[in-house]
Amino acid sequence: MIIPSIDLMDGQAVQLVGGEKKAMDAGDSVPIAKKFSIAGQIAVIDLDAALGKGSNEKHVLELVRDFDCRVGGGIRDYETAVRWLDAGAVSVILGTAARPDLVSKLPRERVIAALDAKHGEVVVEGWQKGTGRGIIERIGELKDHVGGFLVTFVESEGRMRGIDMDQVRKVVEAAGDVRVTVAGGVTTAEEVAQIDSMGADAQVGMAIYTGKLDLGDAIAAPMKSDRPDGLWATIVTDETGHALGLVYSDLESVREAVGSGRGAYHSRSRGLWIKGLTSGNTQKLLRIDLDCDRDAMRFMVRQEGEGFCHLGTTGCFGDDYGLGSLLKRLDDRKNHAPEGSYTARLLGDAELLKEKLIEEARELADAVASAGGDEVVHEAADVLYFTLVAMARSGVSMGRVEKELEQRKRRITRRG
Repeated sequence: MIIPSIDLMDGQAVQLVGGEKKAMDAGDSVPIAKKFSIAGQIAVIDLDAALGKGSNEKHVLELVRDFDCRVGGGIRDYETAVRWLDAGAVSVILGTAARPDLVSKLPRERVIAALDAKHGEVVVEGWQKGTGRGIIERIGELKDHVGGFLVTFVESEGRMRGIDMDQVRKVVEAAGDVRVTVAGGVTTAEEVAQIDSMGADAQVGMAIYTGKLDLGDAIAAPMKSDRPDGLWATIVTDETGHALGLVYSDLESVREAVGSGRGAYHSRSRGLWIKGLTSGNTQKLLRIDLDCDRDAMRFMVRQEGEGFCHLGTTGCFGDDYGLGSLLKRLDDRKNHAPEGSYTARLLGDAELLKEKLIEEARELADAVASAGGDEVVHEAADVLYFTLVAMARSGVSMGRVEKELEQRKRRITRRG
């Protein structure tokens, strides 16, 4: 898979050549992250912190809050690592601080050891100083203590001359079952596919920023098909993961989807099909995931209008159900609720809604303490209903709440 990279310096996204010369100032990192997040995780590196010349903490926190980020740069002690994990980073990237005595205190699966190699030798201090130690040797020392490796081939970093696949293969073999991400020189979709076939990920910056590597091409690179027409089965879901339907994709449609940020697919009768162009039931593309066999895709979208299906239902398997469906109905009721209905009163009267939330929460607490069983079910349903009314009234989506819960799950520091 592709891991798009955002390197921060003086509050701006930049790209360096060989870790020294600034080749590009890409500006505000947030719009870039919105685009890159379609591919999944993003690597965010604070270059100023890494070089001991300041910090981009404010900007990194903004990215971590809204996107799935691996965070690196200047993480040299336990406290800093935990602070980023508590902030919601999917994982932290440690360089010279990736010592067994430190990383053993952290959740192994959320620690990535960054190893920079110049002609096979590990280098430090901004790639300026050799250590006399080989990259394979260092991997052997750390692989029992970390959940991943980020190996940067310094001699090709930022130069867009391709990557040494023999080196990649040796690194992946040395790492065993620890996932490897490689960086330095990846410029083509073919290279991304080859690296993926070895069981590794490709971290890419310069090639995407310059347009040499199309992000859609990079995402789709590992895909294969056993169909005569070469199409890829694509499951479309809403932002909570509920399936809306099954469609098909090809490279052209993926390029269009990623480039425009819309739901775009391949219709077997019409070719390129951009969802909602005629019906108005458009989709905002949030993310593309590949399945484990690389022969099916999942498009996570924010569906607008009546729904995904041409029959007017939420999805092709019928209307939705559960909390997401209820929230959608409540959102619709904000503008179309019958006058005088209880839901309309709740949506229009913040004080009434507040009183009901307090009342129902108390009744649920009492049921837990005394009745249990069915009574808890009934009271929990009441609490959830009024909670969803509050969300609808404030324009808060289920996706945002789930994102907040996911962020909390990532915290290391526990409440006292």
